[in-house]
Amino acid sequence: MSRILIVEDEERIASFVRKGLTASGFTTTVVGTGAAAVDYTVTGGFDLVLLDLGLPDTDGFDVLRRIRALGTDVPVVILTARDGVHDTVTGLEIGADDYVTKPFRFEELLARVRLRMRAERTTDLTVIEAGGLSLDLRTRRVSVQERTVDLTAREFALLELLMRHEGQVLSRQQMLSHVWGYDHDPGSNVVDVFVRALRRKVGAERISTVRGMGYRLTG
Repeated sequence: MSRILIVEDEERIASFVRKGLTASGFTTTVVGTGAAAVDYTVTGGFDLVLLDLGLPDTDGFDVLRRIRALGTDVPVVILTARDGVHDTVTGLEIGADDYVTKPFRFEELLARVRLRMRAERTTDLTVIEAGGLSLDLRTRRVSVQERTVDLTAREFALLELLMRHEGQVLSRQQMLSHVWGYDHDPGSNVVDVFVRALRRKVGAERISTVRGMGYRLTG
């Protein structure tokens, strides 16, 4: 399931976009500040970012510049009330993939999102290899030393996230947001349960616990 990060501080608009995308089959996460947008985007796992320019802590253009400077090439679609040609050109020149002016019809936004997702899929890798594992995004198969392992949809998504960030520590909250698509009860142990299941299937030595921080995939 494709994951979309919605960066929008106006709750009414964020809710409108989130509900529409969820109903259209996407997994969504909403953040309302530029700092959170950069953190979530560079962590990875999102297939597209919808970025508002009028954020409370920084300008959306600055967020986009930071994302691109950090080497993240995830597609970014700008959502903004600014309709001047200068703003549109600026956004596209610094790395935006598309530009949607508020107010907009959801059908138009959805069409642009799907277009960008299709373009991204044509150039994306279909096989990820990390930590002695091979994960085929097309066939949804995982191999451990040439042995095929059966995973549930959530297990597959969690392993994909870990493999895309081999060696990096991912917090439980980041895993919840990327795999489950919403802010979960911080007291829940759902991530720990799925990590244990993955360890049984791919090898306990491949997923390390970093006390007080989260988990990481090791080679």
